[in-house]
Amino acid sequence: MSVSVRRIVTRAAVVLGVLGLVAGGLLLTEAGRRLLVGWLDTGYSVQGDPSDLRPRFEGADADRRRIDVRLVVAAEGFDQPVDMQPVPGHPELVVVLEKKGVAWWLDLSAGTRGRFFEVDALTASEQGLLGIAFHPDFVNNGRFFTNHTGDADGAERTLVIAWRAQQSDPRKGEPKRGATLLSVEQPYPNHNAGQLAFGPDGKLYVGLGDGGFKDDPHGNGQNPDSLLGSMLRLDVDGEALVPADNPFVGRPGHRPEIWAYGLRNPWRYSFAPDGRLVVADVGQNTTEEVTIVGRGENHGWAAREGDHCFPPGTDCPPRPELIDPIYTYPRSEGQSITGGYVYTGDEVDALHGHYVFGDFVTGRLWAFELPPAGQTVQPDRIYALGRFNLLPSAFGRDGDGRLYVVDYGTGRLLRIAPGA
Repeated sequence: MSVSVRRIVTRAAVVLGVLGLVAGGLLLTEAGRRLLVGWLDTGYSVQGDPSDLRPRFEGADADRRRIDVRLVVAAEGFDQPVDMQPVPGHPELVVVLEKKGVAWWLDLSAGTRGRFFEVDALTASEQGLLGIAFHPDFVNNGRFFTNHTGDADGAERTLVIAWRAQQSDPRKGEPKRGATLLSVEQPYPNHNAGQLAFGPDGKLYVGLGDGGFKDDPHGNGQNPDSLLGSMLRLDVDGEALVPADNPFVGRPGHRPEIWAYGLRNPWRYSFAPDGRLVVADVGQNTTEEVTIVGRGENHGWAAREGDHCFPPGTDCPPRPELIDPIYTYPRSEGQSITGGYVYTGDEVDALHGHYVFGDFVTGRLWAFELPPAGQTVQPDRIYALGRFNLLPSAFGRDGDGRLYVVDYGTGRLLRIAPGA
C-alpha cells in the first residue's frame, strides 16, 4: 500500500483502510454492502516521498507554537501495522499487530523479530486484528487479550479473546488461545474501533464503534441497550465478567458491560498518569475530537458530532447530560483522528506531560497538556509537531516510555526524538 498525505478529497471521504471515515449513501442492500467494502478497500493516490520525514507546518499549524521533534525509523517491514504494545517484564520487547491477523514480537535493541501468533481475521475496510492488551500481572501469569473481527456463527463479529504466553515471553513459542470473552455482531465492516487497554483499576476496557456506515443508521450511539458505540469495562479476573460496580448494572434497558456510551469510533485511547481515560473519537462530517470518558457518561453521538448538533445545521435542544470533548479540530486540519499517549519519557523534554496524537489522513501530529477536570483545551495551548509523509494508525510506547508512531502505509515504527 502506497502513502500520501495529499489525497483526492472525494476518495478520502470513502476510502479508509483502517480508520473512521465513512462512505455516503443510504441503508445498504447486501449488494450495496459489498460495494461499500470494495470502495473502502481502494488504495490511495500517491504524492510525496515517504522517505522524507521532515516536518512541515501548514494551515493553522503555521501559526501555532511548536515542539521541535524528528522521527527516527526504529523498525520497518511490517504489513499494515495497527497496534504496538510493550511487553511487561521485557523492556526491550514490543508486540506489533498487522491488520491481516499476524502478531510479531520485536526486540527494539537487537533489531530481531519473530511471529508471535496469527488469527483468522476478516480484513475488509476497518476489520482486522486491531488490539492487544497484556494483563497487569503478565510477568507472572502470561495472560493477554486480543480484539479482532472474525466470522463466528455465520456473522461478522468483534471477538475479544483470552490467551496465555509461554513463560511470559513472546519469543518462547506460540501462545495458547483461550476463551472468547466477548462476541459482538457488527452490521457493517467499518467503525469496528478495536483497541483494548487495562485501566489503573485492573479492569479491561473495550472500545466499540457505533457499528458503521454513516449517520449511525441503527441508533447504537444513543442506545445503552446496545454494546456498539460504547466503552465497555470487564473483569477478566473475577468469577463474573461484568464488574459489580459498573454504572449500569441492574438498570433496565442498559447493558451492564457499558462504562460509557455515545461514541462514534474510538480509535485509540489511553489512561493518563492521573487515571483519566483519554479517547480519540473519529468524526463524520465536520469534527474530530479528544474526550475524557468517565463512569456512566453519554458522549453525545449521534445527537452531536463533537460539540455541535448533528446533522450539521440542525438545531438540537440543550441536553446538559451530554459530555462535550475537551478538544476538537475541523476537517480543514484533518479527517480521521488517531489517539496517543501522555508522554512520560525523558528523551524529548518539551513533550513531557503532554498528550500526543495525530491525524491518519493528513499525517499531522499535535500535543497539548490535559486541562483540569471540567475544562477544555484552549486553542493557544495546542503545539504543532509537524505534518509528515505517513499514515499514523496508532502510537506506541516501549518499556522506557519512549513514544513511537505506527505508520500504516509504509509499515514502519517511527520513534519521536528531539529535533535536529
